[in-house]
Amino acid sequence: MKCIVLAAGYATRLYPLTENFPKPLLEVNGMSILDHLLRDIDKLDNIDGHIIVSNHRYYEHFVNWTKNNTAVKKPVTVLDDGSTSNETRLGAVKDIQFAIESMSIDEDVLIIAGDNLIDFSFKEFVRFAEERNSSAVMVNYEESLEELRRCGVMVPDENMRIVSMEEKPKEPKSNWCVGPFYYYRREDLPYVAKGIAEGCGTDAPGSFVCYLCEHTPVYAYIMPGKRYDIGDLESYKKVQEIYTYKPE
Repeated sequence: MKCIVLAAGYATRLYPLTENFPKPLLEVNGMSILDHLLRDIDKLDNIDGHIIVSNHRYYEHFVNWTKNNTAVKKPVTVLDDGSTSNETRLGAVKDIQFAIESMSIDEDVLIIAGDNLIDFSFKEFVRFAEERNSSAVMVNYEESLEELRRCGVMVPDENMRIVSMEEKPKEPKSNWCVGPFYYYRREDLPYVAKGIAEGCGTDAPGSFVCYLCEHTPVYAYIMPGKRYDIGDLESYKKVQEIYTYKPE
């Protein structure tokens, strides 16, 4: 299984910190966001490599990171999606397809946004998906209407299979917010190209989940801890103050 890290955004709300530097490599608690994420994933037995999808502006930063990183032991490949500005970015779903095509991926994938932190391991999420032999997403119960309107919101059945999902709904149909962590089965990967061709949204990674759950079973795993979304300077400062997770 490969881990795909989506890291081709331009993080304009964090300027000037990220004007010429990628958000996933910003430090939190003495370690980059990317290191925090991958040092846990790297320990999963079925992960045999990592693929970082960057834009052209930040590509060399990630290449340099691979030369100096000590948190990851398994092979890391950095891909340049060719975009050079926020206005010309490919979007997360097209970056996923770019990785699939560039690396000829024909196995299950764990896909993560490279700019969020969590205070738990991905191990149980992967086990959850494997036990169901299904693609899966992480979700958390969100009470704030304002927050729900900014995320993907899914409606589950009694077994937590996703019945429907909508990105940034004005009128959310549930309180289940989908986080930027996904497990896609090998058998479901062809749906990425098919979804793009059929008009699936491509900017937010959750847009593909909206499409996928209409064509094949997708289950929701409830996050067992907290997720920290580093979206602007204020949230970055807050995370630096409170994030102390150190997986074994």
